[in-house]
Amino acid sequence: MMTRPESIAAITISAGVAAGAWFYAALYPTSQIFGRVVIAGDDPNEVALTYDDGPNPSATPVLLDLLAKHDVRATFFLIGESVRKQPALARAIAAAGHCFGNHTMTHPWLSYQSAARVRNEIAGANAAIEDVIGARVKLFRPPHGARRPVVLQIASELALTTVNWNIITHDWRVQASEAIVEKVRNGIRRNQASQCGSNLLLHDGGMNQPRMPGVIATETIIADAKATGMRFVTPEVWI
Repeated sequence: MMTRPESIAAITISAGVAAGAWFYAALYPTSQIFGRVVIAGDDPNEVALTYDDGPNPSATPVLLDLLAKHDVRATFFLIGESVRKQPALARAIAAAGHCFGNHTMTHPWLSYQSAARVRNEIAGANAAIEDVIGARVKLFRPPHGARRPVVLQIASELALTTVNWNIITHDWRVQASEAIVEKVRNGIRRNQASQCGSNLLLHDGGMNQPRMPGVIATETIIADAKATGMRFVTPEVWI
């Protein structure tokens, strides 16, 4: 029989392991523990450009012009409040043929919200996006990738497929576009070694941070991918 100090130590260790497992399941972008999340396909030559937190008048129009110049289709995960503030930009994204998805109404950490708040955030963003664009939303990305079972359940009830990523550039931090490009190159090499496609998380809006380095990096990312024979897709093809 364990002594009292040993019992306390065992309980502490078990609690730490349980907490670590919960954080992995809730926050690690590729985790499937709480339910299926689309990450990428099994073709290492496929790459998806995805942009979160828009639309943003200081970066999204430049990004749309760049994507049009290179004839590349991307995916924009839109914040409901931003769509209401910038309806013309949201419509421009759809009119250009890009895929669009739900990124909640106000960008909270859903893993820590009540079920009622989760539903209001997701359903509210759906309504805002669909009212402005006039087309059904099919994809959902939880802010920060944070989720728990009820988040995925509510998304499914609203006919949304949850999509995360397998390359992160931390482009919400101030950094040169070259640093963003290097993170993408390393991520693509890693994914190709694992025989899977690449799903890039970038940002065109949100949190009052400069977004142009990520937009500038996009041009090099596109050039790299085309030079190596990669194909641009949207996450819809991986569902």
